[in-house]
Amino acid sequence: MKGAMRDGSRDVPSRRPLPFLKWAGGKRQLVERILAVAPRRIGTYFEPFLGGGAVFFALASERRFERAVLADVNSELIHCYRTIQRSVESVIARLKTFPHDRDFYYQLRDRHPADLDPAERASRLVYLNRCGYNGLYRVNSRGRFNVPFGRQKNPLICDEPRLRAAAAALQRAEIVCDDFAPVVTAARPSDFVYLDPPYVPLSRTSSFTAYAQSRFGEDEQARLAVVLRELGDRLVPALLSNSACAITRRLYQGLPAWKVPVRRAINSVATRRGAVPELLVRSFPF
Repeated sequence: MKGAMRDGSRDVPSRRPLPFLKWAGGKRQLVERILAVAPRRIGTYFEPFLGGGAVFFALASERRFERAVLADVNSELIHCYRTIQRSVESVIARLKTFPHDRDFYYQLRDRHPADLDPAERASRLVYLNRCGYNGLYRVNSRGRFNVPFGRQKNPLICDEPRLRAAAAALQRAEIVCDDFAPVVTAARPSDFVYLDPPYVPLSRTSSFTAYAQSRFGEDEQARLAVVLRELGDRLVPALLSNSACAITRRLYQGLPAWKVPVRRAINSVATRRGAVPELLVRSFPF
């Protein structure tokens, strides 16, 4: 967040920053609704469940905040964001050498991130995200990425303008790997908090809560509800999104909330996919 990019990168062309990773539960369909609720002027923007960062990049493109605090418990994701922020040209240089090839994919997938230098480690995540099956991020019980090679014919592995625009937006951000609760303790009434946790699953087969080698279960959902109410008590504008179900209706009873339809690929049969209700909840009627 501090200063210019550190690897002598070229001037970034004026372009709207957009997510450079595809992430389960991404908010591209909800962005306009979220922007309509968010304050027009924000001191510090807090997003403790960063994921693909669609809301952050949308707010950054409108220059709504002075600075941002971005966090996630997924250490590989946070390392990638930090490296894009600090050394985007090094990441681009590595990605440009990566072929769209099944054997190369599995060889790179099997490399342990700790054995790679920062640029190659970040490039590995971007490459696996671009070339893996359906852009999923999934790890096994040992924390090893295990998504198979995807079906894309010719994926854009290195989107240079998008990466540079993302790096420019990230210059105003502090990026941390941490739990959501301590991340938002410093939030004030002049700030804005967006909470996008792993959703309460609507069925036994629809859960993506293990994406970061840890589960976000009922206890965590209840703890998050307490945090949202505490933000409201401090008059901190905050917005949360989650699935619309009995659990979330109970957790957020009494808070300003409304349902919005969002199209999700929740069924393997395409003709059975459709809009499902999601819940948006405010900390108070700001």
